[in-house]
Amino acid sequence: MYYNNKDIRIEEMPKPKIGPNELLAKAMACGICGSDVMEWYRIKKAPRVLGHEMTGEIGEIGDNVKDFKVGDRVFVSHHVPCNKCLYCLDGQHTVCETLHNTNLDPGGFSEFVRVPKINVEYGTFLLPNEISFEDGTFIEPLGCVIRGQRRASIKSNHTILVIGSGISGLLHIKLARAKGIKKVIATDINEYRMNAAKKFGADDVINARDDVPARVKEVNKGRLADRIVVCTGAVSAIKQALKSIDAGGTILFFAPTEPGVDIFLPFNEFWSSQTTLTTTYAAAPNDLEKAIELIRSRKVKVHDMITHRLSLAEISKGFQLVADANESIKVIIKPRKEIEFD
Repeated sequence: MYYNNKDIRIEEMPKPKIGPNELLAKAMACGICGSDVMEWYRIKKAPRVLGHEMTGEIGEIGDNVKDFKVGDRVFVSHHVPCNKCLYCLDGQHTVCETLHNTNLDPGGFSEFVRVPKINVEYGTFLLPNEISFEDGTFIEPLGCVIRGQRRASIKSNHTILVIGSGISGLLHIKLARAKGIKKVIATDINEYRMNAAKKFGADDVINARDDVPARVKEVNKGRLADRIVVCTGAVSAIKQALKSIDAGGTILFFAPTEPGVDIFLPFNEFWSSQTTLTTTYAAAPNDLEKAIELIRSRKVKVHDMITHRLSLAEISKGFQLVADANESIKVIIKPRKEIEFD
């Protein structure tokens, strides 16, 4: 039960009861997302059970559920679109009002999770045998990355600059490498994450405290970046992105700032250089399906990104690791006592 980043308690709750169109999943693994430790965002609805990168096994099925059976291994998405509104029909599933209001009951950091009808229909995916419960926790974050790179129209001949080498930035690097992107440059201020960026496929890694635009030109034959993915909400990183984009380029803002932050643009400069600024939020079902296939086929390897595996009793430690953003990449919680770590 989340109260704030430093107050996460183990509490007993009744096992959820399911309706005729619902599932009960036994949570096997759930990743701690960077958004889970955005306290300004989470505390508004506290206390609550978090956890949205969940894999599990179906324990009970409602009488009307036909596509799944008890014992099936599944990944369950917490946010799902209606697939009927104007936004969904236009391919903008992640601005659908339904997607922003759907969720699991109570959340992936619990032993049992009720999967509502709409999540059964649009957000429950069989987990291939090639994907472990642990690796399946990457499906949702990788789906978000897939959607983001599509929105930024990233192509193989581009030079990409990834600003911020936390879990999202590293997944962007891995996906770019899987797509055969020409050149990938990464930044961070943390040496551990800079080393991780290099390990996971960045051609060049820049200390974000340096003159990033100048260093990009230095390693990119005098050119700035064609595409930039900003994986941090730090204002300094956003300003670096605005100065590091080449003419005709696109900046994808993958992470939010804290509330109330305004960013000022050199408008005429951006107008004449035809720079595109775009954002992305969440993942739609088709993004999740692509993520499942990329992980299943090992085109995007994720297992080597797991740095910590913790029990439910150790979840406070897990939240602190993610919030501190030091020597950790992917922190996974195993809610069930009987589950061994992979």
